[in-house]
Amino acid sequence: MSETPFIITIDTEGDDLWSKPREITTRNAEYLPRFQSLCERFGFKPVYLTNYEMAMSDIFVDFGRDVLARGTGEIGMHLHAWNSPPLLPLTNDDFRFQPYLIEYPDTVMREKIKVMTRLLEDRFDQAIISHRAGRLGFDGRYAAMLLDEGYGVDCSVSPGLDWRDTLGDPGGKGGTDYRAFPDRPYFFSPSDISAPTTGGMLEVPMTIRSSDVYQKAPWVYRIPVLRQTTNRLISPALNHVCPTESNLRGMLRAARAARAAGAMHTAFTLHSSELMAGGSPTFRSVGDIERLYENLEVLFAELSAWCRGMTLKEFHVWFRNRRAERDRAGSDALREEIASA
Repeated sequence: MSETPFIITIDTEGDDLWSKPREITTRNAEYLPRFQSLCERFGFKPVYLTNYEMAMSDIFVDFGRDVLARGTGEIGMHLHAWNSPPLLPLTNDDFRFQPYLIEYPDTVMREKIKVMTRLLEDRFDQAIISHRAGRLGFDGRYAAMLLDEGYGVDCSVSPGLDWRDTLGDPGGKGGTDYRAFPDRPYFFSPSDISAPTTGGMLEVPMTIRSSDVYQKAPWVYRIPVLRQTTNRLISPALNHVCPTESNLRGMLRAARAARAAGAMHTAFTLHSSELMAGGSPTFRSVGDIERLYENLEVLFAELSAWCRGMTLKEFHVWFRNRRAERDRAGSDALREEIASA
């Protein structure tokens, strides 16, 4: 049986941040035990990428400490720059525009990362090594600052997606363009976060796969009528292992495509607030949540047949060991070739 690492990442943040609330609540922390129980039943280990308001929630911290004590998950860092201290306004209404951290001056970026890291370390009594950028806005400066704080793994890359039209600061350049980024795990340096290197930080991209139609005829998706028909009858251009972006069929399609391509991992992505009715625009009702869990049962059941649950921290060790084994095998083969020459 194949044991492809399966990594569940949860952006752990306040309730319905899509509505841009000025007073952020964290009721969704009360709904996480159900999801955790589901994951544990299949042997999976969620990574709760935690932002400021959730780190300040005693309910979530108690939950997270229990998960850590039992070795059934991981706490990582997720930073929303507009409400993560120190609070230094970038626009005339940061709660409305939700600027990216990479739009702030370097000194402010560094201090926000440092404060958030220390808060998580204090609240969970352990080093934090895993990270996802708020709103997925990431660059080399950000990576260098994370490395300085001891981080080893990032999972901000959404391959195939371009976030430049999604603005933070209305006078800014928008988010990060990930269209040319690898869809496989790779080490990178801050000098070029899209280029694999031999060391540095490990990037674990989201699992997003393009449809066969998109690969063969991408122009179909540029014509509205054809795009709508193709989306409905065949497949969207991109399928995500993410219930917000893809239905069950799309999530299974993405996971199966990753497996067929020999991917070294499969990554699932969701927000903590999407596990609570009314916590997001996508899952508004109790019925929506029940259908979500029905889909997760099917998805996790299939993945459990060929995947092994890992946290990002565990995957970092696994991936580094696999690469070391490959390098040793290559060196041994080269020595044998030289000896036989």
